Amino acid sequence: MSESPFSRRLFVKQMAFAAASLSTPGLWAEELTTTPRMTEGPFYPDKLPLDTDNDLLILNDSLTAAAGEVTHLSGRILSAAGEPIRNAFVEIWQVDNNGAYINSNDPRLENRDTNFQGYGRFLTDVQGRYYFRTIKPVPYPGRTPHIHLAVSKNGQRIWTTQLLVNGHEQNAKDGVFRRIQDPKLRKLVVADFKSIKGSKTGELAANWDVVVGWTPADEHETPIQGGIGQAEWGKRRPPRRN
Repeated sequence: MSESPFSRRLFVKQMAFAAASLSTPGLWAEELTTTPRMTEGPFYPDKLPLDTDNDLLILNDSLTAAAGEVTHLSGRILSAAGEPIRNAFVEIWQVDNNGAYINSNDPRLENRDTNFQGYGRFLTDVQGRYYFRTIKPVPYPGRTPHIHLAVSKNGQRIWTTQLLVNGHEQNAKDGVFRRIQDPKLRKLVVADFKSIKGSKTGELAANWDVVVGWTPADEHETPIQGGIGQAEWGKRRPPRRN
């Protein structure tokens, strides 16, 4: 499904906000540390929603928004050399405010918020920027709050990771997060969910730059080749935790 004009306007507005108030200090160091890979988990959508744009709160032309704390998630996809990776497909998926994924194997599916898209995608611009409007992730049995993110380039999945809420009390006990033992690397998969000044509805903003261990080819302005890469776990037996 093509991106709606609403989503494009929202992207421009929120990327301006992000650039002004949520920039990452020291971004252009000589060599950036790659964002740790994290498991895709078993609940990548087994059937994509009809609406796959970057606004996860509104399904198609519905007038009812999903429940949860509205969050504007933005950032850039970068190489280790600090180069922006343009024309990359960024996917996110997460549980709704009731802790349910849009996957038919999720045991919590019967409690799903049917107004929440649960999955979205965005094509990065020339500066490697992406933007989503979603909800602040919530905990559910077995996991701390998190948002899954995957990056595909020319039909190839090149990176998969997760974003956690910085300082959340369940992070320390989360089995997936604890696999990252280096405290410095842990900081690369967490973000502050900050209140947006002047928001009358308590909306939040989170900025997260993802550095992938992949070097972009010299593409110049060549056409986009390929789209979303295949889910990594495919038909293999999924891991226990997601």
